Amino acid sequence: MFAKDIGIDLGTANVLIHVKGQGIVLNEPSVVAIDRNTNKVLAVGEEARKMVGRTPGNIIAIRPLKDGVIADFDVTEAMLKHFINKLNVKGFLSKPRILICCPTNITSVEQKAIREAAEKSGGKKIYLEEEPKVAAIGAGMDIFEPSGNMVVDIGGGTTDVAVLSMGDIVTSSSIKMAGDNFDNEILNYVKKEYKLLIGERTSENIKINIGTVFPGAREEEMEIRGRDMVSGLPRTITVNSKEIEQALRESVDVIVQAAKNVLEKTPPELSADIIDRGVILTGGGALLHGIDQLLAEELKVPVLIAENPMDSVASGTGIMLENMDRIARRNFV
Repeated sequence: MFAKDIGIDLGTANVLIHVKGQGIVLNEPSVVAIDRNTNKVLAVGEEARKMVGRTPGNIIAIRPLKDGVIADFDVTEAMLKHFINKLNVKGFLSKPRILICCPTNITSVEQKAIREAAEKSGGKKIYLEEEPKVAAIGAGMDIFEPSGNMVVDIGGGTTDVAVLSMGDIVTSSSIKMAGDNFDNEILNYVKKEYKLLIGERTSENIKINIGTVFPGAREEEMEIRGRDMVSGLPRTITVNSKEIEQALRESVDVIVQAAKNVLEKTPPELSADIIDRGVILTGGGALLHGIDQLLAEELKVPVLIAENPMDSVASGTGIMLENMDRIARRNFV
C-alpha cells in the first residue's frame, strides 16, 4: 500500500486538502480548541470553529495561522497531523509527498516553519509553491503559455496579486489585507456607530448576507444581536448594505491599490494580454458582493470570478500533483 500525494491549501481561514486521484477531500476551518490547563487539543476544524467566542475560561479556540503564515507552530503541527491522520493517506511503509501553498512574499524563516510543520505531521518530501500561481492553475488559466495572466487571490489573511507568464510569476504583491480585516472593519463600525459589541461570527454573517463593496449594488438589511456597551445588556439592531459598503471602503481600496501597483510594473506586452483575457478573482474574498465590479471599474480591464473561488488553490495543487515529477525536478527541496 503506497502513500498518496497530497496538496494542501494552508489558509488563514480554511485548510483544504486535495488527495491525488480523489480530488478535494477536506475543507475545514483553520481553528484548534485547546485546554489551557493541560495544553491538550480538544477539537480541530469545524468542531473547534463552533466554539469561537463561546468557550469557558479554560478552553481557548486558536487560529494558528495569521496573515497566511504560521503564528503558532505547535498548534499548526497538531492541526495538520489531525487532518492528515483523518484522511488515512499514509502507506504501510511510506509517507505522502506534500505540496503546500504559501503567500508570495513570505520570508525564508516562514517557509522553513511551514516545511517543518508539514514534515512533522507526516510528510516525506515537502514542496512549496506560491499561492497565486497555484490559484491561477486551479482557476483554469494556462499560465505556461508566453502570454500574460493576472490573478487576484483574496484569502482570509492575505491578498496575493500576480501577473504570470511562461509558468512563473512576472510581478506580484502580497498584502495583509483580506477577509479577516473585512470582518474586523464591520465589527468596529457596529461598535462605533451603535455602541454594540458583536462577535467575529456575527460580523462574518453580515459580510456574507448583506455586505457589498460597490456603491448601490445591493440594498438589503439584517437584524443583528450583541451586547450594549452602555447597559451591558443584549440588544438587537438593524444594519443595511449601504453602511457595510462604507465600513469596508478603506480596506477594499488597499486591495485595489495593490492591483494597480502590480499592473504598473507589468511589461507592456503582458498588459495588452490582460486587457484581452481579464483578471481572475480567486479565494473566499472573491465572493464578496461587488468586488468584481469595483475592480473592473478601477483597473479598466474585465474582471471575472473563478468558478469555485474558494477551491481554486486546492484544485491547482491537484493539477500540479499530476505533474509532480516535473515539479520535483525543478523544485528546491
